[in-house]
Amino acid sequence: MKKKNRQLADWAVSVIKEQFKDDVCLLLEHRTLKLEKDRNETAFSFYIPAASRANGLARTFMIDGIGYDLFPMSWERMERTADIKEYNTTCLADAEILYARSEDDRRRFISLQARLQANLQNPHYMYNRALKWFDTVTEIFQEMLFESRLYKVREHAGYICDLLSLTVAFVNQTYFKHGQTGQINELQSMKQLPAHFISLYESIVRSQSADEQKRLCHEMIGSTKRFLAEHDKNGTTQFGKPDFSELAAWYHELSYTWRRVYHWCDSNDPVNAYIWCCSLQDEVGKTGAGYGISELDLLSAFDSGNLSGLRKRLEYVERTFIAAIEANGAELEAYKSIEDFLKHNA
Repeated sequence: MKKKNRQLADWAVSVIKEQFKDDVCLLLEHRTLKLEKDRNETAFSFYIPAASRANGLARTFMIDGIGYDLFPMSWERMERTADIKEYNTTCLADAEILYARSEDDRRRFISLQARLQANLQNPHYMYNRALKWFDTVTEIFQEMLFESRLYKVREHAGYICDLLSLTVAFVNQTYFKHGQTGQINELQSMKQLPAHFISLYESIVRSQSADEQKRLCHEMIGSTKRFLAEHDKNGTTQFGKPDFSELAAWYHELSYTWRRVYHWCDSNDPVNAYIWCCSLQDEVGKTGAGYGISELDLLSAFDSGNLSGLRKRLEYVERTFIAAIEANGAELEAYKSIEDFLKHNA
């Protein structure tokens, strides 16, 4: 096996030099995604093309029952990998150059590896990359909830385990060197994990029931969401004092939504009150935290049989926002009448 891989690597370099010397920038080997018994010997993995003619180098074939794939990966994809926007970070981080068309090509690749390492060392950047994968997980879970076929539920559950693990790895400023293989072993070496994360991962794999897998995935997602909130690099990093005049402008616009919900509360219309309050709750939650406002809960007070509690809560949260605006030197552009408005806007 070892001798065969070395021979194949030499073959690929020879073909490039003879037929594609101007068309291929780099030939690379990448071993960490292979089975452990296949990692010890040099073997080609992928190449970076310089021109479309390099497509002629791409090959898939089998030797002695083992499949081989010589395929292109563009510089653009390598740059996305350097910025940790591709799944298999290891394909850049752990790749080695077998052939380089020029020193410029070699230096370009090595500089992308350095860029990747710099990004891994940036906690704020890595946290935001973690959020992107978490968003993908929530989309998969939405599909899973409406799926009844066991094999599809299991498929979704596998992706959820995998991508939540990637989310956690990014918060720890690392990646999975072996992709999906041995994730639990690598998770065990990380300093920070969501509560019960590994046990949930293992329970999902062992589960025999679609409903149980859905429940366990929900629990795993919830645990990871709390973990992300605890490690929020966006909320803890303050780039100067927030501009409360912008919050005042936001309130000018949203005040009519408050008016709507008040109206439906007073009209004893729980459906309209609820739907409009959901919209207001979203805005309040997204905006308030950035200004240090902690009173953001509206909908816990909703009771379809008695809307007075919701109205009181709406009034309290609205007053909290107004007080924050005024206490921080901003002003609401409010007029008592149309005459007052025209007088000041002539």
